[in-house]
Amino acid sequence: MKRILIADDHEAVLLGLRSVLEERPGWEIVAEAHNGSDAVAETIAKQPDVAILDYSMPRMTGIEAARRIKEQRPLTEILIFTMHDSSDVALLAYSAGARALLLKCGANKMLLAAVESLMIHRPFYAGVFSSELGAKSTRTARSIGRLSPRETTIVKLVAEGHSTKRISAILSISPKTADAHRATVMRKLNMHSIADLVRYAVRNEFVEQ
Repeated sequence: MKRILIADDHEAVLLGLRSVLEERPGWEIVAEAHNGSDAVAETIAKQPDVAILDYSMPRMTGIEAARRIKEQRPLTEILIFTMHDSSDVALLAYSAGARALLLKCGANKMLLAAVESLMIHRPFYAGVFSSELGAKSTRTARSIGRLSPRETTIVKLVAEGHSTKRISAILSISPKTADAHRATVMRKLNMHSIADLVRYAVRNEFVEQ
């Protein structure tokens, strides 16, 4: 049985999600939440395979909830659905660890496909989000040559949504050193935000999509 959590501050949306998802044999809604804080708590308690989070929720946004879930329950795949079709939203969701992103408008048409994809740990980005996150450019020797192996790993981990604390644990370095590596990378690549770094990582295939 595949386990799913749904979170939105509108009851009608939750009902709609439930009606679509429960059509699929073998899928079970194990928890519902009306705000981001409860979504995190319920995910930790119920350990769903997939958490579906609204981008805009009270007490904690879907982006922050996604980030905290991935820190504490990394095996749970996350789908963010939103009213906003901007590239900034796409990059924020991606950097927080969400591997699927849908617009609320017409989401039901692709919801099952997106969840099915996450169930086998494959990403699903639709429409404008596919254009932003799925378009890959050729990796140039010049840009890759600027980074050491450790710095390349830092880029990959940042793009996958890991926090500084988690990166330091993975690499067995101090948080201060992890921050210093990230700052060096951004200086070498002439970047000024995490969103820029995530975009660079995706387009240059540092991370699997």
